[in-house]
Amino acid sequence: MTSKTAKNSTASKTSGATTPELSPDTAQQVLDSQPFSALVGARITEFGDGRAVLEVDVREELTQQNGFLHGGVLSYAADNALTFAAGTTLGAAVLTGGFSIQYVRPASGRTLSARAEVVHTGRRQAVVRCDLYTTDDEGAETLCAVAQGTVLSARPARREETR
Repeated sequence: MTSKTAKNSTASKTSGATTPELSPDTAQQVLDSQPFSALVGARITEFGDGRAVLEVDVREELTQQNGFLHGGVLSYAADNALTFAAGTTLGAAVLTGGFSIQYVRPASGRTLSARAEVVHTGRRQAVVRCDLYTTDDEGAETLCAVAQGTVLSARPARREETR
């Protein structure tokens, strides 16, 4: 795995809190433990400081009937990138609360890149946005979808948080 960001702990953009030790290697191990992620061949190429980038090589098995990358693959990439980015501010135990995706244009190219960034982090949830690009053989990038979601902390609430 190639990583552009190698932080062992990450400060939240809004709360100043520090997450438990999370590394790009740990993030990739979590991704690798998901059978569907292994099926599509996803990899984390950036992780830390409220950001995560997930990449998938485009191949015929991931396309729809018109030859474009299937919208489900874009949704999968957005969902995981959103959740991994939030994990850098909320900690490792997170779940997607919900997200929406807008397809801007059909996706084709060599590589899909889902680039997620935390917009806001609270004590128990984060709002994250994700831009999805494809890269062609010459290296030109094309925006193909935009997503936004809410990611929830799955850790048990502390007593003072429930009052």
